[in-house]
Amino acid sequence: MTLQQIMTDIHALTEDLEAYERKYGVLSETFYESYTSGEEPGVAKAMNQTATSANLMSVQIRIIRDYP
Repeated sequence: MTLQQIMTDIHALTEDLEAYERKYGVLSETFYESYTSGEEPGVAKAMNQTATSANLMSVQIRIIRDYP
C-alpha cells in the first residue's frame, strides 16, 4: 500500500465517522469506548449501524497505529 492510498483510506474513514457523529450527536471516540466496554450506546437506532460505526473506528485506529 502506498502512502497516498493509506491517506485516502484514513480520510474516507474520517468522513464516514463524522457522518455518524453528526447523525447521533456523539464523538466517535466516546462511542467506541462505550461500545467496546460492552455498553450499548443509547444514541444508536439500529444494531447494524452501531456495528458499522464501531468497525469503522476500529479500522481507523488500526491504520493510524500501524502507519510507519
